[in-house]
Amino acid sequence: MSTISSTLACTGIVLQSVDGSTVAARTMEFGFDIDSNIYAVPAGTEIETLQLNPDVSGFTYTTTYGFLGANGLDMPIVFDGMNTEGLYFGAFYFAGPAKFVELTDENREKAVSSEEMGNWILGQFKTVAEVQAALTNIEVVGTYIKQINGFAPFHYAVTDATGESIVIEYTKQGLAVYRNTVNVVTNNPAYDWHITNLRNYVGLQTGNRSEVTVGKEVIAPMGQGTGMLGLPGDMTSPTRFVRAAAFANSAVPAANSSEAVFQAFHILNTFDIPKGAIRERDQGETLTDYTLWTSAADTANATYYFKTYLTQAVESIDVRAAIASITKPSTLTMESGFSVKDRTQDF
Repeated sequence: MSTISSTLACTGIVLQSVDGSTVAARTMEFGFDIDSNIYAVPAGTEIETLQLNPDVSGFTYTTTYGFLGANGLDMPIVFDGMNTEGLYFGAFYFAGPAKFVELTDENREKAVSSEEMGNWILGQFKTVAEVQAALTNIEVVGTYIKQINGFAPFHYAVTDATGESIVIEYTKQGLAVYRNTVNVVTNNPAYDWHITNLRNYVGLQTGNRSEVTVGKEVIAPMGQGTGMLGLPGDMTSPTRFVRAAAFANSAVPAANSSEAVFQAFHILNTFDIPKGAIRERDQGETLTDYTLWTSAADTANATYYFKTYLTQAVESIDVRAAIASITKPSTLTMESGFSVKDRTQDF
């Protein structure tokens, strides 16, 4: 099965609307179908950490807030989602730089495995400030996951209903928390490297460039889009970070969160990766990264939106209403099937 190097292509953005609401959105890419579904957990649920480790157990906590979002590999773990208070969480691959502490008898009672951070954060906190303050109370460790032949090498994006947004990274230097000042997160290298790399693109602008005179020749632009001439277009993480920063921060401001959700899906359409565009040989098998699903979280109204590789229509879940309707963790099938609306009879 796949190794952890086969997934490096997730892209996340944050949009603020004129009315002050915030929408966090992202794509999820992988080298094989991870069988994501919507996993929902009500408030008051007891969760034990290190649940994927067959040899040891961690500590037990009780969820203060209900939450839901996309899981994967049939795990009772949210990799991307939101709680009833409008706190958004997303796990993004960070293969290479990601380094977590070793699990020991001494730290076991405060150990959270890297793939469990979504449950721990969404189940207990309302704001980015609360999350950041609590990070020093846990030790994040790696747990072997058979399907990826290693631990989950994540870094994490967290955004709350006030618009505060951070990126959480664990490397050999330890824990680092960055304010998401440019409204973007992708994959490795580290977030601060991406910010430095943006200095290579200070000439990008939204307005078209005018003609220039070179010697005795007047050079006129070829057409529209000359302000963004030089914007990189490949699918590497640094390129996607630059492109997402350009699009997220130049978007025409949405009036409200509903318009921002609509806008987020349009922006992320430009990051959709078709099967076959990225290929990698792994243990005799050819893997191709592609976009499994795209999500958007309306933090003001606690509504979670998604579309999948197969189901291209955007679907939504009212997080508060869904959580109020369940008494135990529940799963909803994410794929509802590809469909085409035939308009022939409308003539």
